[in-house]
Amino acid sequence: MATTDKASTRDRLLDAAAELFYRDGVSIGVEALCRTAGVSKRSMYQLFASKDEVLAASLARRMPEYEAQLAPDVQDAATPRERILNVFERLEKASTEAAYQGCPFLAALVELKDPEHPASAVAREAKSWMKGYFRTHADDGGARDPELLARQLMLVFDGASARSGARVETLDGLTVATATTLLDAAGVK
Repeated sequence: MATTDKASTRDRLLDAAAELFYRDGVSIGVEALCRTAGVSKRSMYQLFASKDEVLAASLARRMPEYEAQLAPDVQDAATPRERILNVFERLEKASTEAAYQGCPFLAALVELKDPEHPASAVAREAKSWMKGYFRTHADDGGARDPELLARQLMLVFDGASARSGARVETLDGLTVATATTLLDAAGVK
């Protein structure tokens, strides 16, 4: 019974952390986190050594959903080019949602500024996964320099995420067109 209670408390903390950190930033306090989760600080500290660990765990928990949201199923996109462009199409669609505030992993990296922070490691892993996704499909599509193209696509993705999340820019086909230009220049089929 205690294991179930702890799992429930853990889930509530991670759900609240994901919501608050994404909406309000990483500087939220432990009291606000615990109040939103409906758990005591004592319970939080029994599960996690610090708020930093809660943030890292909440980001790690988001990774599978993030990957599934952005990367198409192999059957959804027939060519490497289509698989890459699909990421930008999905980004543009996500950016139109009222609650969209950009990439949560990029936001954590920018806000934390500490490469040693446990959440920074998780966020870098998510960004590394995305770059690897781009590189793999760029290579499969015949890019002249898959690593360079993956880096360029990451700049477009992160820049578009940040600008649209801050409501400075609407994407309206902008990232797809930009990615298409990069793919054309790199020779990706």
